[in-house]
Amino acid sequence: MEFNETYFPGSVSLLDQLDKKMLVILRDGKTLIGYLRTIDQFANLVLHEALERIYFEKYYGDIDRGVFLIRGENVVLAGEIDEEKEKRADLIRLPVEEILAMQRQKAEEQAKYEEAKNRILRGRGYVSALQDIMTEEQY
Repeated sequence: MEFNETYFPGSVSLLDQLDKKMLVILRDGKTLIGYLRTIDQFANLVLHEALERIYFEKYYGDIDRGVFLIRGENVVLAGEIDEEKEKRADLIRLPVEEILAMQRQKAEEQAKYEEAKNRILRGRGYVSALQDIMTEEQY
């Protein structure tokens, strides 16, 4: 395996990405998009004109975050965005309030489904390790 002589391992390799539009995915699942302004030896990043992008199915919404400091230990993925491909994406942009409402509605539907499933399973004598066996119904 050959290495490029100008390649530096670790976070130093991000120096080539300074002042470019970057996509950063964090450990908690957040997706940030912004211009990389600085980086240090711990992979702490500063994004300028940062947006938090929220995806739901084929839709997305953006929340303006301005200047955003990211601790390096929270970075899962960081890469340059090809703006031409971003324009051709099949995603539909919606106001973030609509995206959050759709996410909330789906989470509520999922919670109702899980509760009904757990109620049926409890009736048949099965208790999942994740279920709380001491519910209000038992008192």
